[in-house]
Amino acid sequence: MTPLIAVLFAVMQGATELFPVSSLGHAVIVPALLHWPIDQHAPSFLPFVVMLHVGTATALLAYFWRDWWEMAMGLFGQGETRVVNEQRGLLLRLVVATIPAVAIGFVLKKPIQHLFASPMIAAVFLIVNGGLLLAGERLRRRRAAGGGFGIAQLTLVDAFVIGLFQCLAFLPGLSRSGAAIVGGLTRGIDHEAAARFAFLMATPVIAGATVVEVPKLLHHHAAMHGMFGLAVLAAVVAGVVAFGSTAFLMRYFRDHDRWALGPFAAYCAAFGVLSLVLLSAGV
Repeated sequence: MTPLIAVLFAVMQGATELFPVSSLGHAVIVPALLHWPIDQHAPSFLPFVVMLHVGTATALLAYFWRDWWEMAMGLFGQGETRVVNEQRGLLLRLVVATIPAVAIGFVLKKPIQHLFASPMIAAVFLIVNGGLLLAGERLRRRRAAGGGFGIAQLTLVDAFVIGLFQCLAFLPGLSRSGAAIVGGLTRGIDHEAAARFAFLMATPVIAGATVVEVPKLLHHHAAMHGMFGLAVLAAVVAGVVAFGSTAFLMRYFRDHDRWALGPFAAYCAAFGVLSLVLLSAGV
């Protein structure tokens, strides 16, 4: 992997991990379309991807540090009773929302792992992702025609349902953030609140997935010889892009609550169809 390809891959990862367009789908499709010299089966590739996830998780922690700090203070009973109860409630909702990803991921990761390397399948699911985003908007309009509410009004059942939606991202081409946001919209919260909850959910999920891969990272540490510096650079790039993407998206969802997912749905459908055509033609 050349330095240029590594940086481009990091930029793509940092952006698509947060934008509702599927980082996994892009990681499979784009290298195939552009004929990037990336061997995803090489021993050094997994450590490289783990480093990118470290960068993304760090960016999310940095952007939402105040939220996590307030939840930590609430957990230990620091502050006014009302604030403590609110923060403990939010933390509990995040824990409940994370349970499906842990449980379902443990069961389904290996059976669907072979799908990850198929650009054609990823392109199909990218089109499905566009349909999911559109469906989420329509369901949200019916459920919350008078305007959505915030995270504080979510029940534990709501949080669990949003967590189930997030699990759709185990399929390449379906976006983790997009599915979680759609899950939030179907429960009645507005786009900004759905995005905030989705990004807060993503932090432990991405960090947890990274920790799970650490033993493999250590096992293949020799394969990183000569690539460690490049992987660190890529992780920094991914983190910076992820931080900027998060900041942009939080403002975007706040200012475009009526049909915020529409442009992303159109992009996914168009890019998915174009990818299928190009891949089928062998371009």
